[in-house]
Amino acid sequence: MDDGVRVVASSTAGAGGVFVDPLWRVPVRLAPVEAALLRTAPLRRLQFVGHAGASAVTTLQSYSRLEHTLGVLALVAHFRPEDRLLRVAALLHDIGHLPLSHTLEGIGGLDHHALGAELLHADPVRPVLERHGIRPEAVAALLDGQPRTPLTGHPGLLNLDHLDSYARSGRAAGQLDADPAALLERLRLGGAAHSAVSTDRETAAVLVALVRAEARLHTSWDNVGPVSVARRLARRLLDGEELTARRLARLTDAELWSVLDACTATREESRLLRYQPHRLVVTAGAAGAAADEDGGWGFALRKIYRSAPLVGGRPLAEAAPELASELDDLGKLAVEFRVRWDG
Repeated sequence: MDDGVRVVASSTAGAGGVFVDPLWRVPVRLAPVEAALLRTAPLRRLQFVGHAGASAVTTLQSYSRLEHTLGVLALVAHFRPEDRLLRVAALLHDIGHLPLSHTLEGIGGLDHHALGAELLHADPVRPVLERHGIRPEAVAALLDGQPRTPLTGHPGLLNLDHLDSYARSGRAAGQLDADPAALLERLRLGGAAHSAVSTDRETAAVLVALVRAEARLHTSWDNVGPVSVARRLARRLLDGEELTARRLARLTDAELWSVLDACTATREESRLLRYQPHRLVVTAGAAGAAADEDGGWGFALRKIYRSAPLVGGRPLAEAAPELASELDDLGKLAVEFRVRWDG
């Protein structure tokens, strides 16, 4: 960087010393280890992996996995500014993600948590950590929930990772009416080990609305159709030995599309997905049913997240049962579908 040339506040390269997330607007003074990690290939790669996966084909959910990662760092820095280890864990919590993020999770036995743990203990991440006096094993333990922290939290309770996901997705989908910075000021950490997001009744309603909006997105045509196609294309690549599962795991989104375009077994449908997604027909139905005569296939969502905030440090079901009921209603959403191409 030349002297006198300004680095923008939202730079993801760790060059300016301070990062300001555009969503939360929390200034984060980057520690040397954080700046160094942002210059490693596993972190840089996340700039080229979409957080929303294949649903970016049909929605405006176009932000990257690195943007989310830095948002989580901003939240950790806001609540636990002096917790050096937790801040590093926030930066590294998603380095194992596959291309298209959760879209391809489980394909070829791939799991982003396991892949992330491997990267954490390998070059170039491990040397950076050790050079700054941080044991990779200590970071891995935090990411594994030992001990409980607000980054990973308790099952069923809202943690900082999911908070950023819901808010960032809600903003992209036009579902976030509240000012995120003002919203953040009304949040606290509560529960066991102060590992869950806690707030007042009114703000909890805003958070529950974001959780519900995310669930509706995941069960929508815009997510189910593209994700189901991308998964079957990836399986076709692996079945045809076009590339190994390990190689697939380290691709960026653009590299994956390039491989799909180069393979004769996937080229046509890959282009259909990107340029004619309107031809997808999605209906709720048994995912395990036999193939349709018109070439349809079954698809089942892996899970629907229903993370609940605490209200005044108390469980949502006790403090605001009507809000807890709204989250419970998400269990009624269809999670099995039939998908086909029209015509």
